[in-house]
Amino acid sequence: MTSSTMTQHQSSTQPTAAPGAIQHPEGSIYNITSSKVHMNGQGKPAQRQGPRPSDALPNATLIKWLRDMILIREFENRCAQAYQQAKIGGFCHLYIGQEALAVGTINSLNHDDPIVTAYRDHGHALARGMSPRACMAEMFGKLAGCAKGKGGSMHMFDKPNWNFGGHGIVGAQTPLGAGLAFAAKYEFDVMKRSVDGSPAKKKVALAYLGDGALNQGALHEAMNLAGLWGLPVIFVVENNRYSMGTAIERGTTMAHDLKQKAVAYGFEGVHIDGMDIRNIYDEFKPLVDRCRENSRPAFVDLLTYRYQGHSMSDPQKYRVKDEVEMFKQRDSITLLEQHLLTERKCISEADVDAIVAECKSLSADSVEFAENAAAPELEELYSDVYKNIQPNLSPTRDYVHGTKNALL
Repeated sequence: MTSSTMTQHQSSTQPTAAPGAIQHPEGSIYNITSSKVHMNGQGKPAQRQGPRPSDALPNATLIKWLRDMILIREFENRCAQAYQQAKIGGFCHLYIGQEALAVGTINSLNHDDPIVTAYRDHGHALARGMSPRACMAEMFGKLAGCAKGKGGSMHMFDKPNWNFGGHGIVGAQTPLGAGLAFAAKYEFDVMKRSVDGSPAKKKVALAYLGDGALNQGALHEAMNLAGLWGLPVIFVVENNRYSMGTAIERGTTMAHDLKQKAVAYGFEGVHIDGMDIRNIYDEFKPLVDRCRENSRPAFVDLLTYRYQGHSMSDPQKYRVKDEVEMFKQRDSITLLEQHLLTERKCISEADVDAIVAECKSLSADSVEFAENAAAPELEELYSDVYKNIQPNLSPTRDYVHGTKNALL
């Protein structure tokens, strides 16, 4: 089975518009014009003129991107199944449809550039190199999870891979992203060394946020400080058009031109088509390089689309089946697969099938591992926390440093 087949994600279960529901024009929010991207009324980008920076990348790099995106999709399919079987509790926000965004942006960075995300974070964790076993075990609330089962779906931390976690409070991660950039700038400009004693170097921090966070005060405070202090942080808006279930144009000013949010704070803002991973690299990598070299912030309206609901409990009555199917016609995995098959001619259908089979196997293995992994002991409630129960309250325990996760 090729990834082209994989793009049909239970389309028969997609909702039709509820009586009286507003039906948004096809690709309406994508009718934007900028120096970076022009999307037409069908949600498709205009043809790029001239050579692409991604054309200079070796075949192996793009094949790895394809594999990473397929792994994220297969992993998320397994998460959906496990959630429906009540093996995963709490909230569960899937990344199906947005794979190119995480893989493309993260592969535009150096490995030690820090990132921080919102709560739709499984894709970023896997793209940054987290073990699927550690990721799934966290989903299952097991001790072998990346946060030892304490965080669950919304809190994928991976310090060795410079992933400073998913965060459940809308917009709360954006000041943390600014703080990570401040720390990197302080190391380079003042300390002249990193925290591990090695020579300091210029870094860029990414702070991912959904379009629903655009109206949170924390974001605007973070953007103001980033512009004022020249912090090398890029605020990446994963613009999938709906903050939970409200179309972006109904809740955010300048929804048709979000880069104006950056103009207000005196730094660069761009639009990027986030359904084409090569386009993401072409536009995002030069931006990363500019922010790193000049120690300046930036704001990116990264246009993407999620095929599933906001979370597993979302009935999706705010959009119609045809809209979802329209975006599936530009599925990011299929776009890259076809480029490698027909333009670069560096892989075959059999190669794609082998990649899909490998990713299915890894995802199935992660579920089996998570099911059989040990649950945290009661003592883990008191390890690795900022503050324990106050004295004279019950129960009272002292702080203990927990066992490190061997998978990380």
